[in-house]
Amino acid sequence: MREFIKVMKSLSDPNRVKMVKLFQRRVLCVCEIQKALGLSQSTASKHLKILEDAGLITSSKDGLWVNYRLADGEQSPYAANLLGNLRHWLDEDAEVAMFVAGLPEIRRETIRGS
Repeated sequence: MREFIKVMKSLSDPNRVKMVKLFQRRVLCVCEIQKALGLSQSTASKHLKILEDAGLITSSKDGLWVNYRLADGEQSPYAANLLGNLRHWLDEDAEVAMFVAGLPEIRRETIRGS
């Protein structure tokens, strides 16, 4: 039951749900998440840690960048199930749609001047 509760709690925050919806579109770094959702670096990082601990996302290092993406669901059957359902949920939500619509304009190269 502990694993189930961890996954459910990880999606109890609207910003974390928005993050998952953004990760459905593409791999993102912290600075892109910050820009997309208007969060501070520390807040975005805390949310990402919670999602990663719950098995909903994974991260990998690529030079100076840490890339975050949706997990494949192997770590948790609860996470896998919710990720599958979230693919079909909330796309019509006005707030989610607004953040997703702004995603193409957000690129790490322009944010950090790389």
